[in-house]
Amino acid sequence: MNHFELFGLAEGFELDPRQLADTYRQLQTQFHPDRFATAPEREQLAAVQRAAQINDAFTTLKAPVRRAEYLLSLRGTDIRGEQQTLQDTGFLMQQLEWRERLAELKGEADPEAAIEDFRREIRHDHQSLMQRLTDCLAKGEDQIAADCVRKLKFVDKLLEELERFEDSLFES
Repeated sequence: MNHFELFGLAEGFELDPRQLADTYRQLQTQFHPDRFATAPEREQLAAVQRAAQINDAFTTLKAPVRRAEYLLSLRGTDIRGEQQTLQDTGFLMQQLEWRERLAELKGEADPEAAIEDFRREIRHDHQSLMQRLTDCLAKGEDQIAADCVRKLKFVDKLLEELERFEDSLFES
């Protein structure tokens, strides 16, 4: 049973997060290992395994990039854990520019304002990529969607680095 089936959802990228969370709570209640504490050991083990499966499915489906990766894998394009590099020269140049800008933030007269401007720019690009991913998945353009996922992973990592950099400013 795949994650979508487990949660009673149609297989697709767009989903109702509230329905996902509600179903998660119902499944957790139904299959929580504590409910099987007095059951035979075999049933206890099955409950633990089922709870782990439910947790894994929920974690995957609630995160859009992970959900897209999972959906692509169901469609035969498995990019989870791959080390393939992007061939999009424009995006590669953008990555270099972002890296340089991140490195230059320390020297800014007002680093907090510069960080916020940079974050806004990156989030705008993130939103554009998410829209393109959504469109490509809906149209069945899985290879383009896979490239969007690769780009989104980079952008997410950059946002995390920006967050760590911002945190380091306050630790000084």
